[in-house]
Amino acid sequence: MIILFTNRLLSSISFFYILLLCSSHVFCCAKDILNHGEWMSDNGSTLVSPGGMFELGFFTPMETSSSERFVGIRYHGWGQQEVVWVANRNEPIPDGSTGVFGIADDGNLKVLDNSSKEYWSTTVKKSLSANRTVKLMDSGNLVLSGDNDQLATSLWESFKNPTDTFILGMKMDGNIKLVSWTNSGDPRSGNFTFSQDELQGEDSYAITKIPDGHWQSRLNADEMPSEVACLLSSNFSTISCSSYLLNLSRLVMSYSGQLNHLTWDVEKKYWALKWWEPKDKCKIYNVCGKFGSCNINNKKLCKCLPGFMPSNLEKWNSEDFFDGCTRNQTLCDKSDTFLSLKMMKASNTNALSGVKNEAECKSLCLGDCRCRAYSYEAANSSKQSGDTTTSTDSCLTWSDDLINLQEEYENGRNLSVRVAKSDIESTVRNCEPCGANMIPYPLSTGPNCGDPMYFAFYCNTSSGQVSFKTSNGAYRVISISTSTHNFVIKIKLADNRGSNQFLPSSVTGPFTAEGDFSSEITDEVEISWKLPMEPTCDSSADCKDWPDSTCKVASDGKWRCLCSTKWDGLILNCTKGDIPPSVLGGNPGSLQKASRKKMKLYLIVVLSLISVIAFACSIIFLYILRRKMAKSQENRNNDKRNRVLRTMDSERHVKDLIDYGEFKEEGETDIDLPFFDLESILVATDSFSDANKLGQGGYGPVYKGTFPGGQEMAIKRLSSASSQGLQEFKNELVLIAKLQHRNLVRLRGYCIKGDEKILLYEYMPNKSLDLFIFDQKLSKLLDWEMRFNIILGIARGLLYLHQDSRLRIIHRDLKTSNILLDQEMNPKISDFGLAKIVGGKEIEANTSRIAGTYGYMSPEYALDGVFSIKSDVFSFGVVLLEIISGKKNMGFYRSEQAMSLMGYVWRLWTENKVLDLMDQSVQETCNANQFMKCVNVGLLCIEEDPSDRPTMSNVVTMLDSETAVVSTPKQPAFVLRRGQSSTASSSRPETFIELTTSVEEAY
Repeated sequence: MIILFTNRLLSSISFFYILLLCSSHVFCCAKDILNHGEWMSDNGSTLVSPGGMFELGFFTPMETSSSERFVGIRYHGWGQQEVVWVANRNEPIPDGSTGVFGIADDGNLKVLDNSSKEYWSTTVKKSLSANRTVKLMDSGNLVLSGDNDQLATSLWESFKNPTDTFILGMKMDGNIKLVSWTNSGDPRSGNFTFSQDELQGEDSYAITKIPDGHWQSRLNADEMPSEVACLLSSNFSTISCSSYLLNLSRLVMSYSGQLNHLTWDVEKKYWALKWWEPKDKCKIYNVCGKFGSCNINNKKLCKCLPGFMPSNLEKWNSEDFFDGCTRNQTLCDKSDTFLSLKMMKASNTNALSGVKNEAECKSLCLGDCRCRAYSYEAANSSKQSGDTTTSTDSCLTWSDDLINLQEEYENGRNLSVRVAKSDIESTVRNCEPCGANMIPYPLSTGPNCGDPMYFAFYCNTSSGQVSFKTSNGAYRVISISTSTHNFVIKIKLADNRGSNQFLPSSVTGPFTAEGDFSSEITDEVEISWKLPMEPTCDSSADCKDWPDSTCKVASDGKWRCLCSTKWDGLILNCTKGDIPPSVLGGNPGSLQKASRKKMKLYLIVVLSLISVIAFACSIIFLYILRRKMAKSQENRNNDKRNRVLRTMDSERHVKDLIDYGEFKEEGETDIDLPFFDLESILVATDSFSDANKLGQGGYGPVYKGTFPGGQEMAIKRLSSASSQGLQEFKNELVLIAKLQHRNLVRLRGYCIKGDEKILLYEYMPNKSLDLFIFDQKLSKLLDWEMRFNIILGIARGLLYLHQDSRLRIIHRDLKTSNILLDQEMNPKISDFGLAKIVGGKEIEANTSRIAGTYGYMSPEYALDGVFSIKSDVFSFGVVLLEIISGKKNMGFYRSEQAMSLMGYVWRLWTENKVLDLMDQSVQETCNANQFMKCVNVGLLCIEEDPSDRPTMSNVVTMLDSETAVVSTPKQPAFVLRRGQSSTASSSRPETFIELTTSVEEAY
């Protein structure tokens, strides 16, 4: 009777009676269910899920000055107001009104105020049944259920009607759409949505800006972290995901247009941002339109490729790039060629199979008028999707207009775009494009194009970047404008090192920096160039690009293409010298009179000047002589500078850098690495806190540093007590900067400040190889396939050092602790502090300073100081045997024989018991034939005589080929021999250990 009576009151009396009814249902204890007729008031009452995970109640956003009230679901007792769902997001209860939430007479959930005004309601079928209930589940789902006493029947769920947040238990299908808040303090529907991209498939998603439907960023599940893909998966049970971890994470469509993945940090008790998309504007779908290239490092986001122009110039200049670019010329004739672009991203490709080489791939594209571009990658080269390799050649073509082009894209492909030859060919007048950058005359990137006076630019052909060279460093060019004769550079040096000098002081010649620019004021500088004089030449053939000109000696003493009429530096061509009468506005007779008056004036001026010139002749002569001497000196300096530039990558130059006395704090301009200031490193490592310490080596401590944007690096800090010193620091700094290989650790930068000497490497989350193979638990994570791939990777890295790199390098300290493992367990050789360069075709050298690690050094190096590429081969052999056996060479001990691992392997080999060597953790996955081959190759590598050991080229062939012939090994070095038949190479281990030092950690 009481319930029926109050139901009648709800439709006829004031809100006051509703509050009286609510007060009869006490909320002092946490409850998770509201029954029909119960109302939750905005007086601190809440619903709490059974496990205490979520809470439903009234709230006002923290970051707002408004007092408007919303009903929402948030995490319960987590110390922060993290709202995952809002009921009345677009109709908040205004200040001065009091709200209630519950099941109304018609059976729908509603948000009302004290005047019974409705602010939100579900839209389920109306019912007068009193059995309906609403329950807050531990998953965060608010469920309205129950009709005909069937409480399990779900009529409506918040999971199927989300706002801006996606959590575990929700299913992402075509009906689900996340809509952002307006801003951080306003839950109203904002400008961005996240939903499935139905056109691309259920594992594809799109972020769309509304109402601008063309603003879109597309995402694929394989481009997301596994945690995000798991969270979104509609078939969660069939994939390997941790429900515990996912329960502490959420996806939020933020008001800024980013999809954010946040996880709860249990220790620090805050929501940590782990991943987000789009990371930059270039991630927006087709942001630059067709044939437009995007670059987030440039002041202007988009530019047309060389050979193309904006489709809508007015929109393009207003930075609306979606209309893209059109070709300057039509194609499909014999004059077509290809523009070579490096590190590019592009969409909508077609794959061609059976292509044998790049020439065939190019020919197929050139023979098809529909083909817009091609990309060829040889077998075993890196792909755009990551560092995985392919066993077959890859030829991709594009038959549609190129979209989603992005420059400097990590793991991007080399792309060849079809253009007219006349649009990009290099001439005396114009240099060929540098990637997607046009180099207009008179600017020059080389001695054979442009004007030599403007040869102040450098084209990095591997990345397609243009740099402007000054006396205090090279600066990256981000845009060039032909119409205004200027270009814009980053005030940061091209290798990301900051400049502490005012830039204008280093700009000379025909260039002028606009205004006073300091690195503390701005990060961009606009530089203009003077209009050029007539082009220089050696013969009349050099003047073919400038009609009506002949190669003659000019007034400055240089041979130039002098015009028979007049040179116009604005249009860069010869022009007619006669001025038509119509321009002056007169008849021929008046022009003749004006001409006679001018002639008289000229005669007076000339006669006056003759007397002055005669008097000052001697002074002028001395002045000219001094100027020529200064010019001659400048030319000699330029020649010297050019010679230096040409030899920058030579072995001699690198050795000179290493042997140079000391580095300045700002670093050497010849070191092609970013310079990091000490302050940024202190921030990244929390002032070298112990919490960020990764380990300790002979070099000093190693820390994990997190830089802005979430970039993680390993930071080696040279300690004053280090067994390594400045020489090893310079050795590693200069050498790794010159080396690029997927199996060598990458050096990201360095810092020199006072006594601080610091190296910054790519961060390896799995640390070093020895931590896995010598640990009983972790070794089980390395199955045989992983171990064999690691062995191959190390071999290829050494082959690159010995043979394929620009410099022939002997590592001298190869060991398992110097092999680092990345996220995918790919090996990376590290620690080049003891590495040596050998010149030309040399493969051997000697030293009086023997340094390395006991157990890995070859006998000829340990005893005589003679090292060679075969010394590294010996070390590789030891590492190989340690990997397959799981045993340390010098930690191995057999009491009955007192032998090392090498001696133990040799004994098993001679007794035909090689399989006894196998690490027990790989017995189930091991390929016996590969294992036997590895043992054979390992024994060949540790043979006593260096000449008997194979080269790394032979090692790679033997390991990687099924048909390669592997010879029978001889007794290895450092084996305890029975009887009296010992040789010079069988020296005692005790003698060997006295000659060595050990660097125990890679970093």
